[in-house]
Amino acid sequence: MRLTNVAHLRLPFGRLMGYDLQVSAPGAELPVSFDQGRHVGAGTRAGSWMALSFRLTGPHGLADIEEAWRAVVLRHGTLRTAFSPGSAGPRLHEVRIGEGSWREHPIAPGQAVNEALREVLDTACTSYAAPSHRLCVLETADGPTVVVAADHAHVDMWSMLVIARDLLAAMAARRSGQEPFAGDPAPPPFAAHTTALRERPQAPQDVRDRWAQILGDSGDVMPRFPMGLGESDGPQRERVEVRDVLDVDAAAALGAGAAQAGVSTLSIVVAEMTRVTRVLADEPLRAVFPVHSRFEPSWHDSVGWFITNSVIECDDPEPAGAAAAVKEAVHLGSWPLAEVLVPWGGMPEAPGMFAISWLDLRRLPVRLDASGIEAQYVGASILTDGVMLWFVLDDTGLHLRCRYPDTAEARRNVGRWLDRLIAGLRNAARADDARALTVAGTTYRIERARRSDVPAVVALLADDEIGAARESGDIARYEAAFDGVARDPAQFLAVVRDAGGSVVATMQLSIVAGLSRGGATRLQIEGVRVAAGLRGRGLGALMLDWAHDHGRARGATLAQLTTDDQRADALRFYARLGYDATHTGLKKQLRVERTGT
Repeated sequence: MRLTNVAHLRLPFGRLMGYDLQVSAPGAELPVSFDQGRHVGAGTRAGSWMALSFRLTGPHGLADIEEAWRAVVLRHGTLRTAFSPGSAGPRLHEVRIGEGSWREHPIAPGQAVNEALREVLDTACTSYAAPSHRLCVLETADGPTVVVAADHAHVDMWSMLVIARDLLAAMAARRSGQEPFAGDPAPPPFAAHTTALRERPQAPQDVRDRWAQILGDSGDVMPRFPMGLGESDGPQRERVEVRDVLDVDAAAALGAGAAQAGVSTLSIVVAEMTRVTRVLADEPLRAVFPVHSRFEPSWHDSVGWFITNSVIECDDPEPAGAAAAVKEAVHLGSWPLAEVLVPWGGMPEAPGMFAISWLDLRRLPVRLDASGIEAQYVGASILTDGVMLWFVLDDTGLHLRCRYPDTAEARRNVGRWLDRLIAGLRNAARADDARALTVAGTTYRIERARRSDVPAVVALLADDEIGAARESGDIARYEAAFDGVARDPAQFLAVVRDAGGSVVATMQLSIVAGLSRGGATRLQIEGVRVAAGLRGRGLGALMLDWAHDHGRARGATLAQLTTDDQRADALRFYARLGYDATHTGLKKQLRVERTGT
């Protein structure tokens, strides 16, 4: 999923429509969470929102989108709340939804669509607006693009996925003549979570002491970026960098390396951030570290600000040390924060505050076809005097967005910190991706095939009686097929190289999504070939081990393959590796290829 900022948002041109939803006067009062109180208490300001944009396929009228949106708002109590100022701080109330209507937001001559959208959301999605969320639709010839935004007091990034998923589900239900969410109990509202959090035990003394130690080492304020930002004149216009750190293969390789080390991918990233911080600033890594508070599965489908802030400190650039730091940060953030921060009179923010957010979409119980609907997480444009770094790991790879003051000093310092971090992560991924396979003292490397490898791969495919009878010598046809494989992110054509770089083995791996077996993703293995002189030495088994890791890193829960019935040795080989002959494979020729003229 693309992680972007409204200034970088990619939108088609069209009519920008917004849905005006009327709400009642404030009703019953609800509890305000610690973070809501901080956020809303800062007052009405532009850029306090977050949004998700996605494209709808097929024809969808505004009336259908409107009714689906109203069903989503009715489903989530958090979207039917509004803040008002109070003498002791912000007050939160229930509101009832009333009539709604569409209106067009004009796009001025020469104005970019994303700039027009920013103006709409900056006005509609403020902390004290009622409601403080906004549904917008761009009507284009290729179909509508939907943008859902809300003030941060009511949502987090997980919640935006829930809202988009439920909106799509409501529209699908209406198209099939069903009532949206019929028979599906509404998830609990965020106000109930606030109450539950207040009832949790207070933090033990060792947690308070550790908070005090980390904040003390940071100057009795929340951790700050370890190099100068040039922010002495107050908040500055932001500079936002959006970077694709690792593609799907590199991210999977990094994940496989993390698994071998017995840690998470996040721990590997924290280790690299620790290394970079020590090299450039000669300090440990210290940062604000948001953690989610959806402690129970009952909150997974709720909408709200289920994020609380913790702090992380790491001075060990090894994976195990970073993993311990992450574990400690999660523990420090697992207690009611208001009481922990009493000695500082609340959260002691200061210019230069450094925060790191991590979201692994692959592990969330809420899933969207983000690529299919071209979904984008959208942040607002603001003035800032600190550094905020967001990581998102999804089925397309690892992405980051970094916001910092747009000063010459910040550009220089944050820029080189990011450059070193990304270079280090890419190097780590390459080290794991082209993994060494050692057989009888000889080391081979396995990696993604290049176009120049096609003749060698074809030679391996043809290097037995069965292959020789069905492979041809027309390399151009294989090169065209290679181009198709290379464009498909679900395909990995692997080659194994010897010390001299020659291709000595190959296999093709395909990640196959499906609905059967509870929606299981499968790893399909085909075209496994080892050069004749290296067969029987164990190289093939190591290749299959690597293939299994490749599949696991991409969410596969089942590996499957087929081999010709005439390959008796291959059948015994796969059986030794744990493959069961539980199914009968059938093939049918769809087109007879003619050779010659």
